[in-house]
Amino acid sequence: MTLQEAQKQVDDWIKTYGVRYFGELTNMAILTEEVGELARVISRTYGEQSFKKSDKEANLADEMADVLWVLICMANQTGVDLTEAFEKNMQKKTERDNTRHLENDKLLKSDNSQQTTV
Repeated sequence: MTLQEAQKQVDDWIKTYGVRYFGELTNMAILTEEVGELARVISRTYGEQSFKKSDKEANLADEMADVLWVLICMANQTGVDLTEAFEKNMQKKTERDNTRHLENDKLLKSDNSQQTTV
């Protein structure tokens, strides 16, 4: 699925089941809440905190999808084409950081304990 397809799918869902988009400020608050839920799963899965009984059902992929959902809603309601925005952002990062990380001794000396596969 492309970003454009995801934006259309979310928009279709909102129009069919959601009545309307929440306001931009409400969606910003929801995005913050969803990022917090994602942080909770990350801190308990990869950090030092232990899971509470109420956290046992938490799902990393689902929390990431929740964040993406709200971000797509915000893009749709503000007229942002995420494909175009992402392509421009990648170009900006490449131009700005094309040697920065390759020359970062902190990254070059790090161990592989933080490395995960996608």
